[in-house]
Amino acid sequence: MKILNLYAGIGGNRKNWGSEHDVTAVEINEEIAEVYSDFFPDDEIVVGDAHEYLKENFREFNFIWTSPPCPSHSSIRKAGAKNGQYDVMYPDMKLWQEIIFLDTYYDGDWVVENVESFYRQPVKPQSRANHYFWSNFTIPKIDSVKQIHNGGNVSRWEDLYRFDLSGYSFDSVEKRKVLRNCVHPEIGEAILDACGTRQQSLNEVRS
Repeated sequence: MKILNLYAGIGGNRKNWGSEHDVTAVEINEEIAEVYSDFFPDDEIVVGDAHEYLKENFREFNFIWTSPPCPSHSSIRKAGAKNGQYDVMYPDMKLWQEIIFLDTYYDGDWVVENVESFYRQPVKPQSRANHYFWSNFTIPKIDSVKQIHNGGNVSRWEDLYRFDLSGYSFDSVEKRKVLRNCVHPEIGEAILDACGTRQQSLNEVRS
């Protein structure tokens, strides 16, 4: 399967995908992209704007996973803004642009992942493991996975996601944030497996 992995981070969602797929990962932070490359050396790594890359290259892939930035959608942001911890901000509309774009123009299978947000959803998501997912197929139940976005620390998240970042330091971002932004590998695996099953069924019907 030819896969596009957008806003890839260090590859939490990709960790359990194995080596049989042709994966292109897009990550705008060069330091983080270098770590991804260390963990997944056979993937093609693009350092750049995932939002623009999607628009220009979506036709080249048969599965697209995108995880646009989540802070402006998070209920934590809303609570923090109300008590003065954070500045108020508009929700980043790249999330909704990508959902509409993929639903309208893309013929392959796709998943848009984000946090459970504080506002009413213009397009109803599928809620799994404290995430919201928008997709053209049914996201499987992932109730056994515990996804932690807050209340953890570096060592706890390293154990949870099975990434060892002890040999890395980052100038542009906190290591804690790098790990917190990961999607649990078992979530990524379950969704890719569901996509593969769907594509196999469609191919059988066509044949």
